[in-house]
Amino acid sequence: MKLKKGSKAPAFSVSDQDGNIVSLKDFAGKKLVIFFYPKDNTPTCTEEACNLRDNISLLKKKGIAVVGVSIDSVRRHKNFERKFSLPFPLLADEDKTMVEAYGVWGQKKLFGVEYLGILRTTFLINEDGKIAHIIEKVKAKDHTEQILEAWGL
Repeated sequence: MKLKKGSKAPAFSVSDQDGNIVSLKDFAGKKLVIFFYPKDNTPTCTEEACNLRDNISLLKKKGIAVVGVSIDSVRRHKNFERKFSLPFPLLADEDKTMVEAYGVWGQKKLFGVEYLGILRTTFLINEDGKIAHIIEKVKAKDHTEQILEAWGL
C-alpha cells in the first residue's frame, strides 16, 4: 500500500546514532519531518542533512522536529553525526522495517545499473500523526525551503 497525504504515519521504534530507541509516539502533538536518504557521507545525502542542520533553529521555531533515516548502522550514523555536527536523530533502519513501511525501498538506476535502495523521500507528519505532505523530488540544497513551503509556513 502506497502512503498518501492524510494516511496515518506508520509507527516505528528504531535505534538512533546513540543507541536510543526513537518512536513515532515520541513526537505526538508535534510536527515531524522524516527524511529518508540513501547513505551516510555521500555528497547529496550530506548536502541534504547539512541544509537541515543549518536551518534547524528556524525549523524548531516553527515547531518542527527532524529525524533522518537510512539503513546504515548505528556506528556509521554516529560518525556522520560527529563529522557534520548534525543536531537531530539519525535512525539506523538496518532491517529495512521502516523504509518498507513508508514505501521508500525500491528500484533505482545508476549509470544504467538497476538495484534496490532507498528512494530519497521526506514525509511531513502533523500533530495528529497523519501524513501532511510527501516530498518525493527532494532538492538537497533547498530542502528546508521545500519543507516550509509544503507546510505553508
